[in-house]
Amino acid sequence: MHRVLSKPVGSIALLCAALLVCGPLAAKEWLVPAEQGALQEILKDAQAGDILRLAPGDHSGPVEIEKAITLDGDQKARIIGNGTGSVITVHVPDVQILGLTLTGSGLSQETLDAGVKLTKKAHGAVVRNNTILDNLTGVDVHGAKNAIVSNNLIEGRRDLRMNERGNGIYVWNAPDLLAEHNTIRFGRDGVFVNTSHRDTFRYNHFEGLRFAIHYMHGNSGTIEGNTSKGNDIGYALMFSDRLTVRNNVSVGDRNHGLMLNYANRAEITGNQVSAGGEKCLFMYNANKNTVTDNSFEGCPIGVHFTAGSAKNAFQGNAFIGNKTQVKYVGSRMLDWSTGGKGNYWSDHAAFDMNGDGLADTAYRPNDLVDQVLWTQPSAKLLVGSPAVQLLRWTQSQFPALLPGGIVDNAPLMHPPVRPMPNSGVQG
Repeated sequence: MHRVLSKPVGSIALLCAALLVCGPLAAKEWLVPAEQGALQEILKDAQAGDILRLAPGDHSGPVEIEKAITLDGDQKARIIGNGTGSVITVHVPDVQILGLTLTGSGLSQETLDAGVKLTKKAHGAVVRNNTILDNLTGVDVHGAKNAIVSNNLIEGRRDLRMNERGNGIYVWNAPDLLAEHNTIRFGRDGVFVNTSHRDTFRYNHFEGLRFAIHYMHGNSGTIEGNTSKGNDIGYALMFSDRLTVRNNVSVGDRNHGLMLNYANRAEITGNQVSAGGEKCLFMYNANKNTVTDNSFEGCPIGVHFTAGSAKNAFQGNAFIGNKTQVKYVGSRMLDWSTGGKGNYWSDHAAFDMNGDGLADTAYRPNDLVDQVLWTQPSAKLLVGSPAVQLLRWTQSQFPALLPGGIVDNAPLMHPPVRPMPNSGVQG
């Protein structure tokens, strides 16, 4: 049965009662007037499956949802919190929050005040097509399984210092979450995952943040097709196993485009990092990862590889125009070619006499002088000396003198041709 109710608040309860005496009915639609207390009154009488269509204008919050309903603002209604707690809190499964502007949460980091809070019983909730502005946290997915957060604009509090802000999407113990096509700006981290598994983050756009995506203790997640632009770090992946990081873009992120810290058995493929402020890729004690078909371009350091990272496979990557292509200090020799195929290095002057697409000589990005400079920075004063130049020439003529480090025994003559990843979001 379809009911559209647009009456003064005082008459709403009587109209609802008149409908209920007819016995169990099909899902109803309610038109919620933009009047003080109207939304709360109708929430008392609405039943699971009902649709509440909010009239254009301002509606008062906070709102507690304890029935499986749909709130639909049709891009014209706002719910304004009172500056304490979350604007909307969902306590039950299968709720939909659609087409609303949400603002006015509290500022408590302890309770993670948010535009939308999905509690541990809000399984299958959908938060879609909303504009979530000036709250501490945008969407807090706190224990809800199988939730969807899609096509929202989430902007944080620019009047707070970055470390005082909340995250765009905070995820805790929320397995099988899908977050896609969101634009997230001006918070602390765009997405912060804390102890949650099998989540998917795809085609999102991130700007003006500390980290675009910050993963902590999350396993078997997928990070695909996202764009990070001008953040401190693009994708910070920590203490997590078996992540799939595919076809993402990092442009102008100030410290690192990709960072793996105790991240193991990840598949890092098809990503493009360019114009980074420090390092395109930083790997710290990251093991058994597959790094294939990525582009690392225009960074001071292409890859910084340190702290015992082992058994990582590099193949088909393009290292283009980085001031230092690889920074690695170690006694072991690590071969960055797999199955007779290595990577492309823009500074590798080599020939391909047989035309197989592979350089005829191996590529070694670092020598003994590099290692001395990294361990003893004051030695930079000697870089231009004849003795250092002679040492570098000698090592090039007698490779046995080279220290442990990275070697690519099958470097590519040309960078692989691959399509530009597209986040699917209009930034």
